[in-house]
Amino acid sequence: MTPSTGTPAPPKRSLLLLESRAALDAARMLAPLVASSIGRAPEPADTLAIVAPGFGSGDRYTLPLRRFLKRRGFRAEGWGLGTNLAGTNLEHTQDDLSERWDFARRDDYRGEAGVPFQVDRFYDRVLQRHAETGMKIALIGWSLGGYMAREVARDLPDVVERVITMGSPTVGGPKYTAAAAFFNRSGMDLDWIEAEIAGRESRPIAQPITAIVSKTDAIVDWNAAIDRYSPNVNHVEVDAAHLGMGFNPDIWSHVLTALQAEP
Repeated sequence: MTPSTGTPAPPKRSLLLLESRAALDAARMLAPLVASSIGRAPEPADTLAIVAPGFGSGDRYTLPLRRFLKRRGFRAEGWGLGTNLAGTNLEHTQDDLSERWDFARRDDYRGEAGVPFQVDRFYDRVLQRHAETGMKIALIGWSLGGYMAREVARDLPDVVERVITMGSPTVGGPKYTAAAAFFNRSGMDLDWIEAEIAGRESRPIAQPITAIVSKTDAIVDWNAAIDRYSPNVNHVEVDAAHLGMGFNPDIWSHVLTALQAEP
């Protein structure tokens, strides 16, 4: 896929009708789940895949994908941090962020760094699971979960082997997503979020990244899902609804291919 040179913008409302395809994806996923359970199980892989959910969802939404991966020989589990609410449900101040975030100080802080605060919790979880299992870690993230996976990988290059994202914004935070209105109503400064996120790219992610994007995504603008910074990224274009990406058998195949690739 040729990376976009377009300017990110909020998704077009005209694409929303196409999100109804998610229901078809949910129906289509049954066949590959059944097929993957037939026959001899493959040799267990030495990689632990941790799957992070999108905004407003939790581990139950990634269960079908994880079951598919388990039947293909991978140990796969949820992120174990409850519903992903972008940190808006976590009481904190800007001072509570780890020192890994070098953000400009805000006198009128309204939760703009809620996602980084949640990323800190995910970071701790990944370190814990690595210590407990001794396994290499692959991070898979759907939408906001993919952004969080990227940031954990950036700070844990010796622990996280690879990253796979599905419809995940790499620029702008929520600014170029359908969730922008929600954060605007909360009084957050989306321009500040965008600028601070961009500052993180001075330290690019070195691990292999597979970024799955859809030009017909009505939730995250596909231009915002293109990774223009990482040196080892492979963009995979699909024609899929954002809300169905975690249930889409074609995307599952791309995820499996990425996990099976050499580091």
